Amino acid sequence: MSAPRRLEAVGEIRRRLDLEAAGSEMLALVERLYPIPRSLTGNGVRETLRILVEDLPQSAWEIHEVPSGTQVLDWQVPDEWNVREAWIQGPSGEIVVDFRDSSLHLLGYSEPVEATLSLEELKARCFTLPEQPDLIPYRTSYYRRTWGFCLPHRQLESLPEGDYRVKIDANLEPGSLTYGEIFFPGETPEEALISCHVCHPALANDNLSGLAVGRTLARLLAEDAAPRRYGYRILFLPGTLGAITWLARNRETAGRIHHGLVAANLGDSGALNFKRSRRETTALDRAAALALRDRCEEGHPFRGEFHVEPFVPFGYDERQYGSPGFDLAVGSLTRTPWGRYPEYHTSADRPELLSAGALGDSLAAYLEVLAVLEGEAAYRSLNPHGEPQLGKRGLYRSIGGDDAGREKELALLWVLNQSDGEHSLMDIAERSGLAFAALRAAANALLDADLLEEV
Repeated sequence: MSAPRRLEAVGEIRRRLDLEAAGSEMLALVERLYPIPRSLTGNGVRETLRILVEDLPQSAWEIHEVPSGTQVLDWQVPDEWNVREAWIQGPSGEIVVDFRDSSLHLLGYSEPVEATLSLEELKARCFTLPEQPDLIPYRTSYYRRTWGFCLPHRQLESLPEGDYRVKIDANLEPGSLTYGEIFFPGETPEEALISCHVCHPALANDNLSGLAVGRTLARLLAEDAAPRRYGYRILFLPGTLGAITWLARNRETAGRIHHGLVAANLGDSGALNFKRSRRETTALDRAAALALRDRCEEGHPFRGEFHVEPFVPFGYDERQYGSPGFDLAVGSLTRTPWGRYPEYHTSADRPELLSAGALGDSLAAYLEVLAVLEGEAAYRSLNPHGEPQLGKRGLYRSIGGDDAGREKELALLWVLNQSDGEHSLMDIAERSGLAFAALRAAANALLDADLLEEV
């Protein structure tokens, strides 16, 4: 397969994409998934995955069930958790907290319980945010058996003295951990990974925005028949333990992953933020930095600020894929990163926080990073002694002296000058400051003119 076709596979998807329509579809998906109660395991995860794979070719996806008790690296798959109802009843008989109103009201993985407590005893079982007194916090206790409720601090402070009846009707017993996997083969055994976490309930940006972008990428890849350099593997799995489980069960497959991005927090109004992989200088790291840099070019529809930050072993699942035993080139591409927006892990992280424009822009950014990876190549000039005459090949202006077409010609000259078999297009983009896409287009033109060969 020639290098020009590599760019067309993903670059053309990006160029054809109707960002407004794609953003609106993703926002509708977020709104549909938002009410489903999810956790580390359980039927909410299964229902979410069933929706995510709708309309995708069945040959491309698989939903995995990993039994409770399975050893996965240094961890063990826990019991499965499902909730039927959970509430607190006040002294006068009214329901003051109800899981049906928000799945955030229940401490994740709470044991079943039915009891009567004093206000003081109840408060010891409640979690609030005193600094954000009108919001419900998101809290879990996956690996320590306990129970509790989450509610606004202002509400807890207003509860009158008296006896409170609490009920948590839930199953916490052997079952399985569920995750979804979608794969589209490429023309080489090398793969690119997109990883999305599926475990958070009622959190639109920190969970559902990543699922929406990952699912839309899958749909676009499924609909496009053009050959691609890389295979694309998209994972929908619970945070931390899901990635650990996948790695434990796919050591050979993991070795084929050359590039990866963890998708989350992609629907808010913040600037795009790329967190580098553990190695920080891989092709993935360079491609992401170039794609974001090129978005600042004049005329880009989402021209604006972006951030690139170093790797730290904290955050999302990039730290699992980048653990030293695997050391995969996986970074994280978000908008406002986790913990840096006030709605994070609270009941304010609602679909209203997201916009179709931001979701569409995030999807475009992912495609732009992938297009750089697909289009990367190194060449050797077939006419290296002096500058070849481009005019007679239709690649240069017939009349000199003005600036019309200068940038295209400059891209041609940079590619010719640096094509010594040792410098790749990313090398040239970094040195010249020219957009990768312009250099890729120049290389295509020079290939068609028989002035380059790929090495």
